[in-house]
Amino acid sequence: MSVAAVKSHLAEYGLADRIIEFDASSATVELAAEDLGCEPALIAKTMACEVDGHAVLVVCAGDAKLWSSAFKKQFGTKPRFVQKDMLDEVVGHPMGGVCPFAVKPDVEVYLDVSLKRFEHVYPAAGSANSAVKLTVPELEACSKSLGWVDVCKDWREEAAA
Repeated sequence: MSVAAVKSHLAEYGLADRIIEFDASSATVELAAEDLGCEPALIAKTMACEVDGHAVLVVCAGDAKLWSSAFKKQFGTKPRFVQKDMLDEVVGHPMGGVCPFAVKPDVEVYLDVSLKRFEHVYPAAGSANSAVKLTVPELEACSKSLGWVDVCKDWREEAAA
């Protein structure tokens, strides 16, 4: 799958024209934030984990990290990331382009509450040099999310205290 597949998916929601493609890689939170001129927290990174033989995607804020114990409580297992070289086959997108759009049929998508503090966020759009600006309600709708989870840490102000 690719940016073209994501464009097709987002077209169903009238959002395909929001995809931004960069000349250089935006494959990390820092690179994407630099390319977009925004704070890293606004980058909606998609973490791909293996749970019970299938992929579970958790989309979270760029300043959040998976919290192993919360993940285990939610999904019944510690987070085990899909191997980089298997992402395209398992999820449908390569490393740096993993996003919750146009994914393989058995992939489950969840949104982490770390995103709720923002009006809009920038998830990848199927390649290591793309992003799409979406409001959080738009992301919720077009990601076909199965719901909100609270499985990340290090983003709450009280966590820094």
